[in-house]
Amino acid sequence: MRAYLIRIGVDQAYGGWNAPMDPRTREFVWVPIPETRPMRAELKRTYAEIVPVLKSFEQSHTDARTALVRLPYALQSQQIHLDPDFSHLTYGDSGTRRGKGLTQLGKNDVLVFYAGLRPVARSEHQLVYALVGLYRIAEVVRAGSVPSTRWAENAHTRCIETEPADVIVRGESGHSGRLRRCIPVGEFREKAYRVQNPILDAWGGLSCKNGYLQRSAVLPTFLEPAKFMRWFEAQQPELIAANNV
Repeated sequence: MRAYLIRIGVDQAYGGWNAPMDPRTREFVWVPIPETRPMRAELKRTYAEIVPVLKSFEQSHTDARTALVRLPYALQSQQIHLDPDFSHLTYGDSGTRRGKGLTQLGKNDVLVFYAGLRPVARSEHQLVYALVGLYRIAEVVRAGSVPSTRWAENAHTRCIETEPADVIVRGESGHSGRLRRCIPVGEFREKAYRVQNPILDAWGGLSCKNGYLQRSAVLPTFLEPAKFMRWFEAQQPELIAANNV
């Protein structure tokens, strides 16, 4: 078994904002990064579909500051790079450099997704780095082999100029999805956000230095994937095939 840890979601580098989460209940909103490539008109996805979800979150968190739960005006009219697409259980990547290792994955390997979320209530850290989803891989295909009937399933095949060599990972139905409640794993130490030491030990370690969680040139791998999966299952995670509900 092989397993990769992948950072996803809007943040200060991609979108200039962080999606909200409640550290008391671990509720969060899945907000993708902006899409910069032209998309097929009939398959275009925009932040307009995220606004009602954020509104619902705001209504149930009336003590949260408005800036934390309302999408910035600059993003509201933009397209979203909806990747991973938890509704279709897909994740796309160029398959070069940072994501090169994904091309070698196969059935029963694992992708673990995490995000830097902004807490709307008292929290030890300015950001909460948390696991937000997991795929047990069903198959890995190239974007060029995806038929037009399935273009809508991933951001890499929704774009007008699809790169045939891009990699599309498909999660196993019933065993993959977005977490209904995120699982916080990070802390700020040694001038960066890193996996908490007790959790890092429970996972069996990562390939990145000292559990480094901020964006990096190479995707971190789990040194002991089976050990991580035992830890993950012990958290009693609820995985759902939906982007937001």
